[in-house]
Amino acid sequence: MNTLLSIETRNAVLLRMAELLEQERDNIIAINKTDLEAYNGDDISMFDRLKVDDSKVDEMIKAAKHLASQEDPVGVERFSFKHENGMQVYNKTASFGTVLIIYESRPDVTVEAAGIAFKSGNKILLKGGKESLRSNLKIVELWHQALKENGASTDWVEYLQFNRTETQAFLEKPTQRVDLIVPRGGERLIAFVKQHAACPVIVSGRGNNFVYVHEKADLEVAVDVILNGKSKISACNAVDKVLIDKNLENKDTFVKTLISKLKDSKIEVLGDDAICQSNNLEAITSENIWYEEFLDYKILIGEIESNSAAIAKINTYSGGHSSSIITTDDSEAKTFMENVDTAAVYHNASTRFTDGGQLGLGGELAISTDKLHQRGPIGLQHLVTNKWYVHGNGQIR
Repeated sequence: MNTLLSIETRNAVLLRMAELLEQERDNIIAINKTDLEAYNGDDISMFDRLKVDDSKVDEMIKAAKHLASQEDPVGVERFSFKHENGMQVYNKTASFGTVLIIYESRPDVTVEAAGIAFKSGNKILLKGGKESLRSNLKIVELWHQALKENGASTDWVEYLQFNRTETQAFLEKPTQRVDLIVPRGGERLIAFVKQHAACPVIVSGRGNNFVYVHEKADLEVAVDVILNGKSKISACNAVDKVLIDKNLENKDTFVKTLISKLKDSKIEVLGDDAICQSNNLEAITSENIWYEEFLDYKILIGEIESNSAAIAKINTYSGGHSSSIITTDDSEAKTFMENVDTAAVYHNASTRFTDGGQLGLGGELAISTDKLHQRGPIGLQHLVTNKWYVHGNGQIR
């Protein structure tokens, strides 16, 4: 186990990383171009996440600098207690030790997620996808340079160049200590990691997010929120399903307007029976489509009886990520927000805000749809466990 680096060293490494990313910007983009050219899959969201351009490099630099500016998440006192026998008891945050991040496609994870885990005092093991190998190795080279220049071992960030079989073997019988695994990617990757991992896994789950247009909705707000929810189809916080209250005034006109704006944005619109009949849409052939996360230019609109029916439908089909109600009625919004079982619930706002940076955490390691040990975006302050510190002078029980 590596000895915890001082906060000064951790911050210096992150700031040097930001400088190196700026210096090597053109090289990173050129190397990424070879990854893009070699990518032969037809998954448009995968391709979108693989791409590194100037704005992506800007985001990486910003993430490294921001992490360096944040308080140390390790050693924060959570609780203290003076025992009647004179012992002083503290509960403080502690790093996990070694965090394995398994991810697909996104070279920015090699900076941002690794940076969050590193700032939290952890050794990082990175297992990226083969499609982004060249980009990832270049970024890991920069991590090693930043570590060496600050007198720290390059062991703090290690890249695992494993194929699927080797990854499975490592998950089942790690050849070195692993305390926590964070899979970042699609449902297949997450299921694979959960099935084989021998240590705790933080599940960064699927999206399949819903917007419910309540009968007392502000219709302009509804259109804006739904369109914004489809503005980045590769994001896990994108909207896939829209439920429209059957008692909505001017419902038919609203639905027609919404469909025409979605189609203007090149989004394929599917409908349930009620919506299809009056809007000449392709009808869904199976109820199972309500479970599906599209990650595509596609949206499904359905009609719903009431707020309680919307809550029940979302709790049945959604991925437990994000949901939003559009209404001018605060008490209906409260009912919805308290009873919908998703990591983030919104009232008159876009699900696209479910993101560590947007929700005030400064960045995120992942967005957890599990309930332990942290739900929703996992920021720096959540990537810690805790430890009891007990000071005595000879007390025995």
